[in-house]
Amino acid sequence: MKLSGYGYILIAAALWATLGLFYKGLITAFQFSPLAIVFYRALIAALILFFILGIWRRSDLHLGKGDRLFFIVFGLFGVAAFFYIYIYAIALAGMGVAAVLLYTAPIWVTIFSVVIYHEHFDLRKGSALLLATVGAALVGKVYYLLSAQINLLGFLAGLGAGIGYATYILFNKAALQRNYPPWTVNAYALGIGALWMLPILPSQELLHIFIMREALPWLILLGILPTLGGSLAFNAGLQRIPATNASIVATFEPLIAVILGRIFFSEKLEVPQLIGGILIVFAVIILQTSSNSRNNPENSFLT
Repeated sequence: MKLSGYGYILIAAALWATLGLFYKGLITAFQFSPLAIVFYRALIAALILFFILGIWRRSDLHLGKGDRLFFIVFGLFGVAAFFYIYIYAIALAGMGVAAVLLYTAPIWVTIFSVVIYHEHFDLRKGSALLLATVGAALVGKVYYLLSAQINLLGFLAGLGAGIGYATYILFNKAALQRNYPPWTVNAYALGIGALWMLPILPSQELLHIFIMREALPWLILLGILPTLGGSLAFNAGLQRIPATNASIVATFEPLIAVILGRIFFSEKLEVPQLIGGILIVFAVIILQTSSNSRNNPENSFLT
């Protein structure tokens, strides 16, 4: 059960790692703004889910009255705010700084999970968290960023993106603990998130899809693969392992993204990045060893 949980998270990380390929193509080839891309990303994925559920699993569309506000807040903070702040961080501080700060998320997840929800935390999990955080920083070339002058607002936005990512993870876990299927969680979170983004999207960017109609297949693929596929795989993993473990394993995403950049764009893969990747692998091995060494099931988030 635990191993399958880690497997699902790794699948999610691999799918999310393709986001950079889609973003780069849609921005350079079709002149979409980053905000328009994340809006259509969330909207298309949500529409696909609602269409499928409406035909085959209509009963799964039902939300309890007490949970409607929960999903409204989830869509606002876990999707819309997270997506928007991350784009803002990239614009102000650059992709490298934003990516490194995004992967402070496992730290925030651990703090919230342990302090508020009393998730089990031990030396092995702490070691895995440290290795994964350092590994993600090396993959993101933090050694260059330390000598660079970083925009303060961009730095704060990057930290906000990390907190937003942690919020996304914790909201997902909380929704699953309310016994909603992963597809229901994603349909409402992404759909409501898209609605929250709509008012801040300029009309010319909203209508750009009608000018660049040849981009529609790529937007649909973006909605299906990294957005829908990644989110469903991540939620499947969250059903099996604690939120802290899931956030640590997800640090494989920047490593896979770097490898994809090397394959498709001939981007240079440096030795410190390889070392960072090895640290992330060791972090996952420690987590899996820790899980297998226990006789009793590990405490899960929000149980």
